Amino acid sequence: MIWDVVIVGAGPAGLASAIYAGRSQLKTVVLDQVPGGQLLITEQIENYPGFYEGITGFELSEKFRKHAEKFGAKIETGKSVDSVDVEGDIFILKCGNDEIRGKTVIWAAGSTPRKLNVPGEAEFLGRGVSYCAVCDGFFFKDKTVAVVGGGDSALEEALYLTKFANKVYLIHRRDKFRAVKIIQDRVRKNEKIEPVLNKVVESINGKDFVESLTLRDTVSGELSELPVDGIFIFIGNEPNVSPVLHLVETNEQGFILTDDEMKTKMPGLFAAGDVRYKPLKQVVTATSDGAVAAMSATKFLEEKEG
Repeated sequence: MIWDVVIVGAGPAGLASAIYAGRSQLKTVVLDQVPGGQLLITEQIENYPGFYEGITGFELSEKFRKHAEKFGAKIETGKSVDSVDVEGDIFILKCGNDEIRGKTVIWAAGSTPRKLNVPGEAEFLGRGVSYCAVCDGFFFKDKTVAVVGGGDSALEEALYLTKFANKVYLIHRRDKFRAVKIIQDRVRKNEKIEPVLNKVVESINGKDFVESLTLRDTVSGELSELPVDGIFIFIGNEPNVSPVLHLVETNEQGFILTDDEMKTKMPGLFAAGDVRYKPLKQVVTATSDGAVAAMSATKFLEEKEG
């Protein structure tokens, strides 16, 4: 079978693409390990239009999924795309032993958490090192943890962890946070959170589990030891682009460059969501990207087949 649209990624961008492609009556399939994307590790969303009382990431992802399926999109889980090639006018996607063919592809594979790349980070993964507070926060009940980062995600995750931990150190390499003011205000008011500014993590230490962090002062260069039971790292994300890297252009950080219609340099290949270079990465901008990408794919097929 040759699909009209193959969407890689079942996060907000991918599922929005599926809704619009399905409504255009295109044969649409969505490939991902698990539907939801970054929404699955987001506890509460307060800024998606219409949900002024807030909604959990899981609930919102379920609404997206059901909406896409209502319009006929097929969502295949447990699918990880290893490579994307082109034969004539057809894209060929390899997923393990499976081969999926499509007339167009919308690459909405999102991103993965960026790592510190310090000693102990890999060794203590799952034993005190985490990249998801919603997933692992419960395991640190009544313990002391550190959060690394200065953006919205880092501060939001620090606030979430105060539900479980007795103490949360918020470590940032600069002298001020980058998060929006409303989140910074909440952090300042929370007695469980202690900012640790102008510090970077040099190593993560312990025996069987994380026991401490070695910190370096970015101004003086002085080293210090911070006893903690766990560390949560939120220093940004890296785009999942390797299977299509030979087909697209990227910026220096590896994010795919597109025009306003989500077109890449490869005709028939579109990019949407966090994998794309853009100034604001939010659920609402991801769904916007997805809608535009699907309509661009629809137009592309109409022009090619018309």
